[in-house]
Order: sequence, then C-alpha cells, then structure tokens
Amino acid sequence: MNSNDKDIRCNSLRAWFLAVRPKTLTGAATPVIVAGALSALHMHGSETGFPVVPFMLCLLFAWVMQVAANFVNDWYDYRRGTDSDGRLGPRRACASGWVTPRAMLAATCIAIFLAALVGLPLVLYGGWPMIAVGAACILFCVLYTTFFSYHGLGDILVLLFFGIVPVGVTYYLLTASTDLSVLSVGIGTGLVVDCLLIVNNYRDRFTDAACGKHTIVVKLGGKWAERLYLVCGVAGICSAMPLFMQMGWWPALFMLPYLFLHFTAWRKMVAIGQGRALNAILGETARNIFVFGISLAVALLSACCL
Repeated sequence: MNSNDKDIRCNSLRAWFLAVRPKTLTGAATPVIVAGALSALHMHGSETGFPVVPFMLCLLFAWVMQVAANFVNDWYDYRRGTDSDGRLGPRRACASGWVTPRAMLAATCIAIFLAALVGLPLVLYGGWPMIAVGAACILFCVLYTTFFSYHGLGDILVLLFFGIVPVGVTYYLLTASTDLSVLSVGIGTGLVVDCLLIVNNYRDRFTDAACGKHTIVVKLGGKWAERLYLVCGVAGICSAMPLFMQMGWWPALFMLPYLFLHFTAWRKMVAIGQGRALNAILGETARNIFVFGISLAVALLSACCL
C-alpha cells in the first residue's frame, strides 16, 4: 500500500474521487467526441447550427454511466473476492477500505438514476427508442462486471457500448440520419477503447486465471494479447480511411501522433511483460484513447474549413 493511502478517510471526498477512476472517463468521452465531429462534417454547408444541447447530454450521459460501471465493478469484485491483497492494478475503493460496500452500492444506484435523468431529455431529439437505448446501457453496465467480464465477453461489450452504440446513437441524435461510414468509425473507436481493457487484463492475466475470471487475454495468452493490443489501435485509424480518402489523403496525417503514441505504448507493454509496472501503460493507453478521439475529430473537422 502506498503511504499516502493510509491518509484516506473512509467515505471521504478523496476516497470517492479515486473510486470514480478519472482516467477511464477518456474512454467514455472519445466516441461522443468522434460522433460530434462526424455530425459537424455531415452538416457542413447547411444552415442548421451544431446541436450543442444533445451533444452535451450525450457526453454527460456517457460520463455518468462510466462512473456507474466503475462503482459496480468496485463493489462486485470486492464481494466476489477478485480484488485481493495480491492485486497488481490500481487499488480499489472497497477492497482498500476507502469506501464501505454499502455506500458503494448506494452510490451505484444513485449514479444509474442520474444517468437515466440525464438521458431522458434525449427522447426529445431521438424519440422513444432512446428509452430502449438507455435501458440497454444500464443493463449491460451491470452485466459487464457481473457476467460478461468473467466469461471473456467484456471486449465485445466494449466494442458495442464504447464504439458502435455511442457513435451511432450520438450521430443520429445530432443529424437525424444514419450512414455506413458511422458504423465503420464506431467499430474502429470501440477497438481503440478496447486497448484499455486489453492491457488491464494483460496485467492481471495470472491472477484472473487463478480466480476463475476467463478474460479473452486468459484464453489467448500473453503473446496474442500483445498482438491484439497493437492491431486494435491500428484498426481505429483504418476504420476512418474511407472518409479520409473522400476528403483527400492529407487528413490522415492528423492521426500520426496517435499512431506514434500507440506504437510506443505497445513496445513498452511488450518489454515490461508482467507486474505492477504495466499500470504505467494503462495510464498511457487512457491518454492515447483521448488523443485518438481529438486527432480524429480534428482530421474530420479540417474538411469543414476548406
């Protein structure tokens, strides 16, 4: 335990800040940012202004849902015993005694309620189907930790709910239309965000296997997980190539900083191999996801300036 951890009072503001896991919020924001840029490109030249209100509601909903998912994960893994003293990753609030399990469960319910409250006005922009979308987000937020992550299916949920669903739904809410290019970019964005889950499970592959948590990394093994991490990041750029080709090849140059950072993180990940030192790669991957979202948004928006 870090010496500073001893100074954290139970259920204090600092304890709740750590329980939120701020670094994970980049993964929630990225698909909404990408969808916003795609929408701006779609509306370029029209007299309709950018719909700021539904965009901000989508962003806020994504953040609150991510916090709810983090709380569920913290509470459930503590109750199941997955967050043991031998945990290699960042310390968890319940397991460290920073937040009581009862308070964490209550906070989870509050976060889910707030997410529903934030998402409800989106019915005004997308109609009643948005209720079903919101309900699915809440359902799978809970099922991710309690079922899917233990059976090697967590990566599929990340692809869906950090890629296809938020990119597609946000784009629809902002433009009242759909497009195949949105599906392609949504898949690519989901794969990039999945890098965060891959490196997390790569670090925990031995302890996960010991406690019966059969992640895809446990099933594939370390070497294949390293390759999967690299491929998922590159696939995010490839997903946008059809759009880049329509605008000319030069917008792809905006993606070079992300590509460099992703490749560098991958090299470090392979060199470290195992242990707590991989937590640094977790932080770098969270940063890279945000860089991907901003870089792709700038690349798409650059076409609106010409």
